[in-house]
Amino acid sequence: MSRLRAAGAAALEEAAQLIRAGRLVAFPTETVYGLGADAGNDAAVASIFAAKRRPRFNPLIVHVAEPTTARRLADFPPLADKLAERFWPGPLTLVLRRRPEAPVSLLACAGLDTVALRIPAHPVALELIARAGRPIAAPSANPSGQVSPTTAAHVVESLGDKVAMVLDGGPCRVGLESTVLDLSGAAPVLLRPGGTPREAIETLTGPLAPTPEGGAQPRSPGQLESHYAPRLRLRLMATAPEQPNEALLAFGPHPPAGYARVINLSPTSNLIEAAANLFAALRALDRPDYAAIAAMPIPESGLGQAINDRLRRAAAPRSA
Repeated sequence: MSRLRAAGAAALEEAAQLIRAGRLVAFPTETVYGLGADAGNDAAVASIFAAKRRPRFNPLIVHVAEPTTARRLADFPPLADKLAERFWPGPLTLVLRRRPEAPVSLLACAGLDTVALRIPAHPVALELIARAGRPIAAPSANPSGQVSPTTAAHVVESLGDKVAMVLDGGPCRVGLESTVLDLSGAAPVLLRPGGTPREAIETLTGPLAPTPEGGAQPRSPGQLESHYAPRLRLRLMATAPEQPNEALLAFGPHPPAGYARVINLSPTSNLIEAAANLFAALRALDRPDYAAIAAMPIPESGLGQAINDRLRRAAAPRSA
């Protein structure tokens, strides 16, 4: 099994040495736990794909500790500067034109001329990046397409001995992946809803172009149709049980009766609380004891957009 270490100074220094040696380290961010490797080491990045069993065409997010490093890796148009100043550190990833000399593996960029960058708002993540002394490529620390981890125990459970070390920094505060915004073209495009609400971004960008659907190679993580998926089938917009032994992902003060088990994302209808609880609740209900999972409606506003995006992908038809 992976070595699970509390994120103290000694563990952080050892984790940084492992990163520099091309090994995989799972670490907490404010969004979800990341599966980190040296972003400039092709073999280390390839080991992320192998550990996650991740499609090679799905790019990774590169995490840095401060804006100066980000500007060495990508071209920053004026709008990117404004967004970074407002939302970094935080759950916003910017897809930008990669500088030709950027020390980032082409595999991390999925062969594209862009790179996805963010500065995480978590002291453990920032300290690890700083101690490692290099950008860290880090998708969520779980097998590709499955539910993202929001605790260190989730990582150990899902990845086992595929990770050299898991840094335990406690539960993730946001509990939902970052919003991904593509600034590589003429107009900004929302590629993935996430921890930074669309409305907040649009105060700087104006109305965003709609998220592209299907067809082209993904320019961001989380764009595959079936993603974040539990093993059990997930049914959306549930108002009553449809089969025996169905579990319920509830929202709000009055969940319907008749389910085998109910986990309420937020009894007070708080979308921030619901986002933080989403992946842990899906994991808890994804058990062979139940026939399927039903999810109650979630408002399509604020963080509700990101929650619904994850639920729709989790409920999408699976590949054979």
